[in-house]
Amino acid sequence: MSDAADQIFAALKQSSQSGAPLYLQLRKSIEDAVNRGLIGPGDALPSERDIATKADISRVTVRKAVQDLVKGGILVQRHGSGTFVAPRMERVEQSLSRLTSFTEDMARRGMAVRSAWLDRGLYAPSPDEMMVLGLSSSELVARVARLRIANDTPLAIERASLSASVLPDPAGIGSSLYAALELTGNRPVRAVQRISAANLGEGDARLLEVPPGIAGLHIERISYLASGKVIEFTRSIYRGDAYDFVAELRLTGPSEEGRS
Repeated sequence: MSDAADQIFAALKQSSQSGAPLYLQLRKSIEDAVNRGLIGPGDALPSERDIATKADISRVTVRKAVQDLVKGGILVQRHGSGTFVAPRMERVEQSLSRLTSFTEDMARRGMAVRSAWLDRGLYAPSPDEMMVLGLSSSELVARVARLRIANDTPLAIERASLSASVLPDPAGIGSSLYAALELTGNRPVRAVQRISAANLGEGDARLLEVPPGIAGLHIERISYLASGKVIEFTRSIYRGDAYDFVAELRLTGPSEEGRS
C-alpha cells in the first residue's frame, strides 16, 4: 500500500465525525491529508479498490467521496491515469486598463508560456463574425484557437476571429498573435472587453483540466485599430480559480464628489 494511502487512513482514524455518513468521513480524511501536506499536489491517490479494501467500505462510498472532492477542486481525475491531488494554483492578477497579449502578460511575471493549437484556418464567417468584423458572406474569416498554458498549467482557451484579408495565413502565426499583427501594422490599440461568469462545459473543462460545471470566466473582446476599424473578435474561457481581473477606478471630476 502506498505512503499516500497510509496518510489518508491515518487522517481517517483521527476524524471526529464518527456519526457522519462514511463517505463524508472519508472525504474529510482525504481533504485533511491534503490540507496538512501529508499528500501534496500531483500525488496519486490509491485506487478505489485499495481504499475500499483497507477502509472496509464499499467502492460506491469511495467513489462518492472522491467525486465530491473532484467537484470541489481538491482532486483531479485524468482518464486512464487515475486520481491525483490538484495542483495549487497561483492566482494571476491582470489589469483591465492595459491591452496586452497573454504571452506578454505571462512573460512579465516570469512564467514559461506555451500554446496547444486547437484550430488555425480559413472559414466562411458566422453571422456574429460578419456583424462584428464587418464581413460579407463571400469573404473568409481567419480563426485561431489555442489552449494557453503557463508553467505547465492550462489557464485559458482563446478563440480569435479576424478577417482573412488581415490574416491570410493563420498557420504561420508563432507564439503571439499580436506580435504577428504588429509585423503588418495591424496590432490593435484599444479594445472593449465584456466579462461574464460561466459554468464550464465538458469539452472546455477537459482542456483546462478542471471538473465540468465548475465556475469560469467568459470573456468577449472586440479590438480596434487607431483608425477605429475592428481588427479582432475574441471569445475566451478562463479558469475561475486562476484569474483575478483588476480595474482601477478614479473620480471623474469635482462634480462627482459626495456621490455614492
